[in-house]
Amino acid sequence: MVIKSAKFLKSAPSIAEALEEGISEVAFLGRSNVGKSSFINSITNIRGLAKSSSTPGKTKLINFFEIVYKSGDDDYLARFVDLPGFGYAKVSKAEKKDWERNLTTFIESRDSIRVFVFLRDARHPNNPMDRDVKNYLESILRPDQKIVEIYTKADKLNQSEKSKLLKANPNALFVSNLKKTKIQYANQKIFDALYKI
Repeated sequence: MVIKSAKFLKSAPSIAEALEEGISEVAFLGRSNVGKSSFINSITNIRGLAKSSSTPGKTKLINFFEIVYKSGDDDYLARFVDLPGFGYAKVSKAEKKDWERNLTTFIESRDSIRVFVFLRDARHPNNPMDRDVKNYLESILRPDQKIVEIYTKADKLNQSEKSKLLKANPNALFVSNLKKTKIQYANQKIFDALYKI
């Protein structure tokens, strides 16, 4: 399985301006600075496809990408949805709360979302915000949806730290955008979850 092509479609500054549904979608979410844009660029093998903000948490756009997977002789059309990172945003509490409410509405009402790729920083595996997000996703997950949990920045851990994290999370998948470690494996896992393989 490979990603045959990937292209940017649209940035939606509000839920109302999101693309129409109809194509199976993979939604990427995680805390600001977790390496979400870098991960999307790594799995598509297109540098700069997903842009990251210079100020963590500042970007509040929902970015859509058209993806064509190739597996064997068959092509599979999908859409990546890059959701704004949570945490760190330097905005008022009221503005943050309003945006989080809109984002929650989008996540819960978007029928096209088939897979949630939840990215977590391997250096901070017990972050309370990550636990809350995981519990939230599990509480709203439909039978036709799956969660793929991926720990980024694995190159920052030593072997002892990796072993400890694996003991606590036996199914943890570690990747490194910097060293391209396990990127293709993660890509395959997303593909398999999307097409129930």
